[in-house]
Amino acid sequence: MTRYWRFLSILLSAAPAAGQSPAHTPLQRQYQAGQSAAYRMTGDNDGWHYLIEARGAVVSDPGGAFHEEFAWSNLVSDGHVQALPPTMAAWRQRLSLDPSQMPLPADLSQVDARMVGPITDLMTFYVDLWLANKLGQLRKPGDHFYFPNPMTPSWADGSRVRLGEDAIDFDMTLKSLDAAGTATLEVRHVPPSQPRIHLPAPWMRAAAGTPPNWVEVRALGDGTFSAAVGEESFDVTITIALSDGHIVHGEMINPVKTVVRTCTDQALTQCGEPRPHEILRKVAIDEIR
Repeated sequence: MTRYWRFLSILLSAAPAAGQSPAHTPLQRQYQAGQSAAYRMTGDNDGWHYLIEARGAVVSDPGGAFHEEFAWSNLVSDGHVQALPPTMAAWRQRLSLDPSQMPLPADLSQVDARMVGPITDLMTFYVDLWLANKLGQLRKPGDHFYFPNPMTPSWADGSRVRLGEDAIDFDMTLKSLDAAGTATLEVRHVPPSQPRIHLPAPWMRAAAGTPPNWVEVRALGDGTFSAAVGEESFDVTITIALSDGHIVHGEMINPVKTVVRTCTDQALTQCGEPRPHEILRKVAIDEIR
């Protein structure tokens, strides 16, 4: 959490230097209280195929600031309808495209383990568009801006995923503004020259060949640990409605090339032979009514 707020403070100081006012960018979200918001997400997460829906509404807080609150439902996992636990029925994900509102990380300790990926992926689409508006540099097709990200995001859930971090910079381009009333934003998430991630075992620093920007440690059911380190990048394409700035469609392609070892101790010093492993994630969201 400390790293998260440090990221926000740096971003706030960087944004005015990047652009004097993001208020007139064509991607700006125009919120109205009571608007509905709903998406169907389809994903292929390293061989797990799923479909799920996020439905919500635009909410105005007492100060007049807007955000969206989403509830998740209708999970189809590998072709089979699956019920989510009752706790998910009451859980809400808060997101906002208003550049004056800071993105808030979801409390993943309270969600079903299957939902960690979809929840963080939806936030990725929102944060990418939010950041483009916050920086205010993308006003016409072809405009491009590179933003070095000082944040080290985490998807650790405190139980199964003991450590999960990546270091990614933002490479943004406004690809088009078309006559149909939509804009296309491309955000390439690329490894920084000096990734800032926590590597708990010395072997991780040399295992990937290049400076790693992705690490994950999972607790397995038999008391052992799966430790992986490697290089991640992902490309995000977002279609935005120019009428009010809401997301119409989004696509994400996320390859990760890793070295994996199974370890018998939490310090990750007693480990088996390294195994190369490639993860490929493909995620799409589509607006639904």
